Amino acid sequence: MAMIKKVDASSYKMLSSFVTRLSSTTTTTTASRTGGQTPVENRIPTATGDGDVEIFDFEDTRRLFASVPTRKLLHSALTLNVCAMERMVDFSIGVMNSKMMETNRVFREAVLKVIRHSAYDHFVAGADTVEAGRTVNRLWDSGLRGMLDYGLEHAVDNESCDENTRELIKTAESAHALPTSSVSFVVVKITAICPVYLLRRVSDLLRWEHLNSSSFKLSWKQQTLPIFSESSPFYHTLQQPAPLSAAEEHDLELAHKRLTSICDKSINGNIPVMIDAEDTSIQPAIDYLTYWAALNYNKGPKPMVFGTIQGYLKDAGKRMSITKKAADKMGVPFGVKLVRGAYMSSERKLAHSLGVDSPVHDTLNDTHDCYNGCASFMLDQVSNGPGGLVLATHNLESGKLAAQKARNYGIGKEGEKLEFASLYGMAEGMTFGLRNGGFNVSKYLPFGPVEQIMPYLLRRAEENKGLLSSSSLDRQLLKQELKRRMKSCFSTNEKQFKPTTNSMANN
Repeated sequence: MAMIKKVDASSYKMLSSFVTRLSSTTTTTTASRTGGQTPVENRIPTATGDGDVEIFDFEDTRRLFASVPTRKLLHSALTLNVCAMERMVDFSIGVMNSKMMETNRVFREAVLKVIRHSAYDHFVAGADTVEAGRTVNRLWDSGLRGMLDYGLEHAVDNESCDENTRELIKTAESAHALPTSSVSFVVVKITAICPVYLLRRVSDLLRWEHLNSSSFKLSWKQQTLPIFSESSPFYHTLQQPAPLSAAEEHDLELAHKRLTSICDKSINGNIPVMIDAEDTSIQPAIDYLTYWAALNYNKGPKPMVFGTIQGYLKDAGKRMSITKKAADKMGVPFGVKLVRGAYMSSERKLAHSLGVDSPVHDTLNDTHDCYNGCASFMLDQVSNGPGGLVLATHNLESGKLAAQKARNYGIGKEGEKLEFASLYGMAEGMTFGLRNGGFNVSKYLPFGPVEQIMPYLLRRAEENKGLLSSSSLDRQLLKQELKRRMKSCFSTNEKQFKPTTNSMANN
């Protein structure tokens, strides 16, 4: 990494002052909310496992960020510090949701320009497959992989579903042109290739069939894996739904065909497909289609179609166990991405309005316990059997626990049994720490035009507002590394550190 060595003392002082101020506002605000004391999470932790075997080394920021240019560090530090100010995030959300975005062209263009050079550049991989491909190449050169997610919203009719399918096929085609193994998954949202109203109808019918299995059968239902456990929420379907009409059955068949075409294109290039989760009102239909595809494509030693289980749901552990057991019995490798979940508020509001228990865990610690328990279960399963696990988390403790257990089992990059994942632009310290620890690590890469990706940015802002404001690890690490690099401008003795790269990067 080239750095300017000739910097006068006044310039150094100004830059040092800037980096200090970069994090001082957030630190001061946080301290004021905690009685003037710096919270525990503001200290840079050293995460170790059993027997003091180090998982994360956050003291050596030079090694941690060796692959990141200084310009990128500065941009990341500024963006994350702004995002940590909840009032600023609330203001930004208000601006993006304002009517002026629809009625005032000049105002809209000005707002989009600001977004394009701030949050968009930090959290989004690019405007199209070409820019996303460049991001994948940069990640690959730094020892990471990418999960390509074209930013599509819910489809309302077959025409939009067909258009979305074409875009997802283009995404898979673009992934084939990138370095082998640099793309870990092509991400698919079933809501983009099947109308949401139909997913609700199918989910209702699947729930009713499960509750009345002896007397109610679905003629259109194809072979799949278990979707429910006895503790799953069924309150969405309070009475017997009407059967699918001939037109609805036809539309469901079209959804099967769309998913098949996407899987064919991606998997023929040896790139697995990852299917995202949604809220519980439509998740049964998503699981039905996901597991149907898994039975059709997970034929070899490793799964090529992965579903998603949300750890904040009370039935997550039981459903994972039941589905894994059924897949093993059928000789099908089970692949799953484990997340915490993104619909906590809406799920609780709906349950409260119906006077039923929320499907979401009552406390954050319960969610942590469920997530870590599910991760531990799957690591036990894949350590000496078929299957694959993607651990999508920004939680340092969950990452540490899983990494230690994987290390104990001898699970590393070989065999592709385990992949850690996090959103692009978030949890960078943990990301590079896991990479340096010898694990496969991917960044979730949404991409698309700024106008199209705005709903994604709004959701990320809403869902991660608390996370961004309370977690200061990345901001501390960035500040520490920027200070180190500034000091190195005056040092002629500091040796360049060679960044960690992918061992297959030159294949």
